[in-house]
Amino acid sequence: MSSCAQLLFEVAYGIALLTLNRPEDGNALTPELLVALEQAWGRIEVEPSISAAIITGAGERHFCTGAALGDLNVGTGGLLHQPHRIANRFSPRMCQVSKPVICVVNGLVNAGGLNLVAESDIVVCAAHAEFMDTHVSLGLVSGIEQIAIARRAGIGAALLMALGGRYYRMPAERAHQLGIVDLLESTATDAMTRARELAKGICTNSPHALALTKRAVWAATEMPDPAAATYAWELIKSQWGHPDFEEGSRAFAEKRPPRWHNDPRARLRPGET
Repeated sequence: MSSCAQLLFEVAYGIALLTLNRPEDGNALTPELLVALEQAWGRIEVEPSISAAIITGAGERHFCTGAALGDLNVGTGGLLHQPHRIANRFSPRMCQVSKPVICVVNGLVNAGGLNLVAESDIVVCAAHAEFMDTHVSLGLVSGIEQIAIARRAGIGAALLMALGGRYYRMPAERAHQLGIVDLLESTATDAMTRARELAKGICTNSPHALALTKRAVWAATEMPDPAAATYAWELIKSQWGHPDFEEGSRAFAEKRPPRWHNDPRARLRPGET
């Protein structure tokens, strides 16, 4: 369990479950919660016993309603002079988590909560959830959140939410159609059940192959063609020298579960294929 009561951190069967635990305040992001999230992503990245992660919100009304503006030092002080890569360290992409991350959207998502959704690898959503961005309605710029949405769903979806402000809420079904949501379930409980089942399956795959696959796919959103394909090809070839490359085909031939190697630096010995 996390030492921060605002973020519950549990690990079972190789899956880390992160729960934003401020349901009485829309699971809004306080300074303490932001620090706890950064620390949690760091722990997930370095602990060999963790193969995948799920992030969700407490309750069924809100996933995350963005920053708790009364608590954050926005527009003045330290944040004013900090670059993005230092000031914003609360999403899995911001923290460069190489392990698969599933987001379970259990309710309303607003503003900064959009980063946690759009920068997870897989999004499972309850049918009653909605997505919005109230920045401009509060006189603030919607920037990093809608870059993440544009990357996942296109510039139209990003502008609709960003410019609509408090006057537009995107239904879960529409978010599913646009690709913000990958899997749509009837209830928050169903969404969590689906995510756990998916995470358990993911945990049976090669950790190193998962990490390189994730890196290759996200690179497609960061690099133009042909650079993305060239980069992906180099990642594919690099896996050929890792023990998991040989172990996967051997386990398949022997009809047994594979025994994956957790060390990404491990290499096949000369003469092995």
